[in-house]
Amino acid sequence: MHQPFFLRDLSVSAIVAGFVAVLVSYASSAVIVFQAADAAGASPAQIGGWLSTLGLGMGVTSLGLSLYYRVPVLTAWSTPGAALLATSLGDYTLAEATGVFMFSGALVLLCGVTGVFARLMSRIPHAIAAAMLGGVLLRFGLDAFAALDDAFILVGAMCAAYLAGRRHWPRYAILGVLATGLAVAGFQGDIDTARATLTLAMPEPVMPRFTPSSLIGVGIPLFVVSMASQNAPGVATLRAAGYTPPISSLIALTGLATLVLAPLGGFSICLAAITAAICMGPEAHPDPNRRYMAAACAGAFYLLAGVFGGSIGTLFDALPSALIVAIAGLALLTTIGGSLHNALRDDSQRDAALVTFLITASGVSLLGVGAAFWGLIGGLLTQGMLAPSRRT
Repeated sequence: MHQPFFLRDLSVSAIVAGFVAVLVSYASSAVIVFQAADAAGASPAQIGGWLSTLGLGMGVTSLGLSLYYRVPVLTAWSTPGAALLATSLGDYTLAEATGVFMFSGALVLLCGVTGVFARLMSRIPHAIAAAMLGGVLLRFGLDAFAALDDAFILVGAMCAAYLAGRRHWPRYAILGVLATGLAVAGFQGDIDTARATLTLAMPEPVMPRFTPSSLIGVGIPLFVVSMASQNAPGVATLRAAGYTPPISSLIALTGLATLVLAPLGGFSICLAAITAAICMGPEAHPDPNRRYMAAACAGAFYLLAGVFGGSIGTLFDALPSALIVAIAGLALLTTIGGSLHNALRDDSQRDAALVTFLITASGVSLLGVGAAFWGLIGGLLTQGMLAPSRRT
């Protein structure tokens, strides 16, 4: 009796790579999802439901797509998207937030079905998209260092661990930061162990509410950030590793997954980039044709994390706020730096990118619409007005 093809291709290295990819994903950005859910007004139980929904959604898509296409397709929530939500949902209800998730997912699905992904993204200059992302993330970086005021020893130790990790083991630097933060907080007695319990969170469906201000102010920026900062790098990572799956189908399926899971807190299911690279390297398997099993294994670990999403939610609720703020900011430092570099390196787009960055970072809200959208509009207007003069 013949073994199924995926069992023949399974290896210890694939299992390890899949586990590391999921561990890095949760350690580096689950806290940002926690902050996004909190900003949306979700209760601790609902936050656990969000994490369960996202884990199960990423597990099913990663496992299914990898086995179907025999390509290491790893999905993830959009970390930049979660950061955008954490800074933009404070003025909206949970029902409006759910409407935003569904709207963004529908736009992604539409891009995949119609095949206009590349054409649509080409209309937004890369520098402006990067500047908008940098403006959204700036607050996280500032808050990480501002936390030194209230918890100097804890945050200082985490900063030291970050620098040591970046020098000696850059891929796992955030894991070291998290371990250091937990150790110091535990030594100081700042972890409320009574709140950290083993729970199975059942996602709670929320009836969506669609309002023009939420869809324009948060939904469109969430769509742009998810496509430009998550799906586009995810596609580039696949192609750089030599894989050519049908991109439009992948985009459509991730958009569909988001649309279906949005009422349960699944705000974004996208193609992974950084963690996907872990499943595409020679460490996963010497044979590129068998590395898809690393992403499939990651999908299985995502499913396991989804089952215990409630425990992850209660863990974050038990941790000191300074630890959460610090690890979120430190985890995003590389992304912030990369965004600023991409935004400002092109002289012809620098002015527009700077306007986008400053408007977005200002947090200004006009006509009930958030800063990210106005940053995008301001940048496009600036580029449109200055571009003709540069050609003369």
